[in-house]
Amino acid sequence: MKVNRHQKIVELVNKFHIETQEELADRLREEGFQITQATVSRDIRDLKLTKVQTDDGRQKYVVLKATENALREKYIRILKDGFVSMDMALNILVIKTESGMAMAVAAAIDEMHWHEVVGCIAGDDTIMCAIRTVEDTAAVMEKIRKIVL
Repeated sequence: MKVNRHQKIVELVNKFHIETQEELADRLREEGFQITQATVSRDIRDLKLTKVQTDDGRQKYVVLKATENALREKYIRILKDGFVSMDMALNILVIKTESGMAMAVAAAIDEMHWHEVVGCIAGDDTIMCAIRTVEDTAAVMEKIRKIVL
């Protein structure tokens, strides 16, 4: 549901001149979404919508497109900030993080789109990464070492 709502929000701000959260909420309701003001506010933050000034001096919401390089730097920073240690068990890579950082670090690893990584499961301070092969596990560990050290 959230993904559909986010897609609709992006569509609406690209199609219409939307100045306020209330106007966005009204448009979403017209599209059949039952939402609250708090939900719209969170969605705006999640989607990183920002307001820009238009030619007529008014403002409207737009979707900022982060560059691929800026996103990569963000993921690297998250990995560096949260990383504590790692160890392997064949093709499973276990990463220890600062308390509460495992989900963010796992998401960062997923967003790196390393072909060796099948997926990550995160708890509070531990991540289990399924890696394709034992050799790939060593390769991923080396990639992480280069980032965090």
